[in-house]
Amino acid sequence: MRLNSRFLLAVVAIAFLPVFGQDREVSPKAVERIQKEVRHELVMLPYLDVFDNLAYKVDGYNVALFGQVTDPTVKSDAEKAVKKIEGVEKVDNQIEVLPVSPMDDGLRRRLFRAIYGYAPMQKYALPTIKPIRIIVKNGHVTLEGVVDSESDKNIAGLRANGVSGAFSVTNNLAVVK
Repeated sequence: MRLNSRFLLAVVAIAFLPVFGQDREVSPKAVERIQKEVRHELVMLPYLDVFDNLAYKVDGYNVALFGQVTDPTVKSDAEKAVKKIEGVEKVDNQIEVLPVSPMDDGLRRRLFRAIYGYAPMQKYALPTIKPIRIIVKNGHVTLEGVVDSESDKNIAGLRANGVSGAFSVTNNLAVVK
């Protein structure tokens, strides 16, 4: 009888182990650390360029990846890089790989020249990681990223709207001061 009660106690304890692991509290410091590391890993991706846009959301020890990329390698590299971060338990990779299109590629190049080649906007061309991301999908353009002022946001939108071949332009640039 005594052996059976110990066996039952051990089985009950083992049965509750996964529940305790799932309900554990996540400290704000841990979330902040994971957020910083995710950002770092994403900006360090070797094939990430101005025509890709990556975003993420950290929910406890889980990370969701969003955005659009022109190269499927960037999507898989982003997931691999985030999975190796200490503390990350699950990665939900929702990054969209944009369709291959010579027309979109040409439009991307023209948009890049129109925005980054314009004298008042050349300051944004200096950093290695460009703050204005140019996303093109089937001729539709979305500008993502950050600029210094509302006027720079408007200039980028106007420059993009002036490029031939763009069916529409959505200006999602955020102004940071």
